Amino acid sequence: MKKTTKKCAEELEDAISELCVLCKRRDNCPDKYGEKITLQEHKITVHYFCLLMSSGIFQRGEEHEGIHGFLVDDIRKEIRRSARLRCMGCKKAGASVGCSIKSCRQMVHLPCGIEQEFIFQFTDLFPSFCRKHRPTQTCSTSPTLPLCCSICLEPIEPVLSYSVLKCPACHGSWFHRNCVQFQAHSAAMFFFKCTLCSNKDQFQQEMLRMGIHIPERDASWELEENAYGDLLQVYQHCDAVKCSCDRGRSYSAQSGGYEIVRCKFCGSSGTHRKCSSLKLYETNWSCSDCKAAAEGTAVSPLPNHVKSPLAERQEKKRLFKRCLSNLHSSLISKRRCLDASPAEILMDLATQITPQRTTAVLLENDEVLEAALQALRQTDFNPCHTLSVSFARSKRSENVANQRRFLSRLLQSLQNSSIFEGPEGTKNLALNSQALRDDLYYETGSLLALSLVHGGPPVAFFSPALYHSLFHYPPDYKLTVEDLGDVILTNKVKMTPLFQIAESNSLSELKRAVRAASEYLHVAGCWRRVNKLADKNMLLEDILNFYLIIRMQLPLQRFREGLRTLGVFERVQACPEGFYSVFCDPVERMTAEAMFSLLTPQFSEEEEQKAKEDMTLGFWKHYLHECEDGQCAASLEDILIFATAADVIPAIGFNPAPLLSFFTPLDSSCAFPQSHPEANHLILPVLPSYKLFKKHLEYAVCQLSVMQAI
Repeated sequence: MKKTTKKCAEELEDAISELCVLCKRRDNCPDKYGEKITLQEHKITVHYFCLLMSSGIFQRGEEHEGIHGFLVDDIRKEIRRSARLRCMGCKKAGASVGCSIKSCRQMVHLPCGIEQEFIFQFTDLFPSFCRKHRPTQTCSTSPTLPLCCSICLEPIEPVLSYSVLKCPACHGSWFHRNCVQFQAHSAAMFFFKCTLCSNKDQFQQEMLRMGIHIPERDASWELEENAYGDLLQVYQHCDAVKCSCDRGRSYSAQSGGYEIVRCKFCGSSGTHRKCSSLKLYETNWSCSDCKAAAEGTAVSPLPNHVKSPLAERQEKKRLFKRCLSNLHSSLISKRRCLDASPAEILMDLATQITPQRTTAVLLENDEVLEAALQALRQTDFNPCHTLSVSFARSKRSENVANQRRFLSRLLQSLQNSSIFEGPEGTKNLALNSQALRDDLYYETGSLLALSLVHGGPPVAFFSPALYHSLFHYPPDYKLTVEDLGDVILTNKVKMTPLFQIAESNSLSELKRAVRAASEYLHVAGCWRRVNKLADKNMLLEDILNFYLIIRMQLPLQRFREGLRTLGVFERVQACPEGFYSVFCDPVERMTAEAMFSLLTPQFSEEEEQKAKEDMTLGFWKHYLHECEDGQCAASLEDILIFATAADVIPAIGFNPAPLLSFFTPLDSSCAFPQSHPEANHLILPVLPSYKLFKKHLEYAVCQLSVMQAI
């Protein structure tokens, strides 16, 4: 009896170990749930896709640690976390996958999510979306006959839905979701493309957006054992006019007269040594066709060089793999930014920019925002192209200086645009129907992302409420009346019942204010009966939530989409704490010490000259402190502009690092400082007195300020 009980217990333990610890299913379906992996020593079995899509776990280890970088301790924590959450599909506990929209509370197991028509994106941070918030496709043209799936050729209803997808590059291809997923699993990244128009880039990006998993490996037919075994077979046949071998033309000895020697050029013809009178040591034999071609006596209708289809395919594959190492891959690892600073992250994003290609931006009459929008709306606009900025009234041609000046003005114009409201430096999004029709929220988000990656200043004007609405940070942030800023005064709401609700000090005052504002509260969905003064706090929270978040859902969504330009939104969302200062904190005022530390001095090797340069460095430090105290005509910002063409330190930092060097003039009376903003390089003259040094430096800096103001 005891043996039977022990055996049953072991069988039960084995059955449990076969269950995925996250979705609680035994299914072993790699194309649907990913590889099923078991760690025997930890008694953990899990589907790889269940790990990827789980909301509370990240790859903190190396690829060989745990399960593809998911550490065992983190997996156990995720199991404990999900054990408290109930699946909306099967109604059982253990739901580890949640909708990526922060306000949505839909939780599912991965298999249940597939059954509930969730969309799981295998890109960026591997987000998941419920039926309500999932991405959709649009069709701008009428479908053409015949209406069938372009893969299985079965009839299909041309109505875009979860189960019916369409190629974004052509107008005639429709797919069943299951068919296109099967094709993606078979063809993989290198061969997955539209079966009708053969578009690869747009098609793959769209299918990833719509939740199709594209494996990063070779196609399945290339992974078959001995798939190209016939290519390894060598030619074994004697093609001599008269073969003297008794065993036949296909016989080849290991050595000697009846060893087959192949053509040194084509390898597709052969002969026994004895049949072509070759000596035992001879290996350089050529067939009649190749010999004629080599000697130039052959006449052939074929071109000089024809690649076989296999050679062409392998060449394309090698080129594609080479390009992948240079591109910013959309299939980034699901890892947290633990050590990288915002400047380092933006610098990494800037590797996408190609200096060889440019986008022209022409400014006339200082209409900075209009010029930026005009460039953004060009049909051939590419955010990875370098901005080539020119001012209509300026004769200066320094592209770096013009770009930094343009981005600084653009940021100020965006802050003052109609889609923002609130006090200076603490802006919220404003609801503007015309801006929605013109899709200005998307364009503004895109321009902010472009500015950060292309070397613009920090944003520095988002309110904490706006940053929380976009990136859900700080996670425990509570909206207050102060988040409205001067909106109450601007909209003349100070004397309205809404303001009276906030100012109510007794239950009777609160009830009067609620009655007076009942119409607005009903429209906002915030109306409630108040029975005690403490109900004011919940009522105000609902009003603020409606005003700043609920009614702004569409503007916020389009603004986020714009921030996704060059991958900015995803990287900020992964490190919201680090980027908070870039978007919300005011730019720190430049100090003399900060300016002095910013530029690294480069001295001469000669001791006498180095001593003079060291004295000039003392003049420079003294001048900076006088500027800070207001004793000079120029400000520290003017000096920074003179040296780098930037009025503040860019969010991405300076690249290359600012440098300070010296030169000895022939004539001290006309020795003015020089600057090379494209290299962040300031060159100071070595002069005998501080008075002369200050005079020449102020003249050069102020002259530039006057020229920019003209």
